[in-house]
Formats: sequence, structure tokens, C-alpha cells
Amino acid sequence: MKQETLKLNDYYQTSDLALATTLSLYYPLEATDKDPNSFRVSFIFKREEGLDELVATYWRKGLKIEPQSYFYQLKSIKTRIHGQQ
Repeated sequence: MKQETLKLNDYYQTSDLALATTLSLYYPLEATDKDPNSFRVSFIFKREEGLDELVATYWRKGLKIEPQSYFYQLKSIKTRIHGQQ
């Protein structure tokens, strides 16, 4: 049981598309998990150094991101989501 918990702690998961897009500008998106009973998609990132601080900075609205980079990354993630259907 403890080993399973450690594996889960190695990953960060969010269903917030804007946050996932922001994180994916800095960290690779490891996987997506689409709920077959709804439109909800979870985005899974390997927990690496700095990831938790980036998430906290995002929620404090302390990030400055180049708009075109964000837009193209958002398009890429949406393509990945819709490719799972």
C-alpha cells in the first residue's frame, strides 16, 4: 500500500486546462486521463523540482507568459485531448 502512495506522489494531476497548459510550457505532459462518463480530462505531470512552486505561483497570479506560446500550447493540448476520442 505504501509503495502505491509513493508512486501517486510522484505525479501531479489537474483537470484545469489553463493550469495544464501553463505547466506544459515548462514540464512535459506525461499523460491525459479522460473520464468516459463525462467531458472531464485529467492532465498528469511527473512531479519534478519546481513544479509545486510553479503551481503556487500560477494560483497567486504571479506568472508572465508570452501569449503566442501559451496559445500554441493550448492548441496542442486540445489536439491531444480530441485525438483520444
